[in-house]
Amino acid sequence: MEVEFEDLVRGTIKFDASLAGDIIIAKSIDEPLYNFAATVDDELMEITHIIRGEEHLSNTPKQILIQQALGFRPLKYGHIPLILNPDRTKMSKRYLESSISDYRANGYLPEAILNFLVLLGWHPKNDKEIFDLEEMVKEFEIKRVQKAGAIFNIEKLNWLNAQRIRKMNNYETAALLEPFLKEKNISAPKEFVERIIEVERERVKTLKDFVDLSDFFFSLPDYGAGLLVWKNGTPDGTKKALIEAEAVLSEIPEENFQKETIVIALQKLVEKMGRGEVYWPLRVAVSGKQASPDPLVIMDILGKEETARRLKIALDKINSFNVKRNGI
Repeated sequence: MEVEFEDLVRGTIKFDASLAGDIIIAKSIDEPLYNFAATVDDELMEITHIIRGEEHLSNTPKQILIQQALGFRPLKYGHIPLILNPDRTKMSKRYLESSISDYRANGYLPEAILNFLVLLGWHPKNDKEIFDLEEMVKEFEIKRVQKAGAIFNIEKLNWLNAQRIRKMNNYETAALLEPFLKEKNISAPKEFVERIIEVERERVKTLKDFVDLSDFFFSLPDYGAGLLVWKNGTPDGTKKALIEAEAVLSEIPEENFQKETIVIALQKLVEKMGRGEVYWPLRVAVSGKQASPDPLVIMDILGKEETARRLKIALDKINSFNVKRNGI
């Protein structure tokens, strides 16, 4: 006897029922086994479609035979591919459970996770990759689910999450960031956070990234004085650049302390000393980091008073560095 059914994903599938042997349906009168219990449950719950992983493919002919023996309705089946690790090994349930529970805590948006999951093993008619919920419902067709295993690519999830973050407005993003800032004991006005979001949005992949990348806006991290020195520059040249930049910036009124005004004010100093010699120590002074957004933008957001405070710290560091270097 042959059991044949039309799989929604894999097409026509045939099984030789004689290979199944006797189908055991229960351990005892009170202990039904999976294939029997699942078949009865499906009938009682009036299930019409069974969509499940391909590892259940061998159970399907047994359940169909039980259905036929009991006079139950025939169902439609679709067996979707397994989710695989990047090395194409089977991903364990334990890994998925422990990881998925952490995604939101690590700054992944529910919409991005859902978008990522729907693309695991499914391809839309076009090359579109970013979908909202309504679009997923409208465009999803099970016949476009692939037969091969789906690779769980975390880089793809990171990309989708980053695209979602870039589509949100600053107000929405600031609201979602509140728990992440609170976790780091960071308290700041929403307007201030929104300005930082505007600057950092293109650099972040997750909401947690935002806090990690922009922490210097809220509190200047400690850094070595040597970081202030530009490439082949010297500590003395760095000190001179900081002193002259500090003098120039101090002349800008607080209400006009903005990127456009700052760049004009520093123009003559840059022409005299060189762009790197001026802007590199300023970048490090206001961020404490080697990689950061435009130092002019950082100063604009920080304001004149905080910028001046950070430049004073940088000068103290380079002075101490010179003292130690010269053995004084």
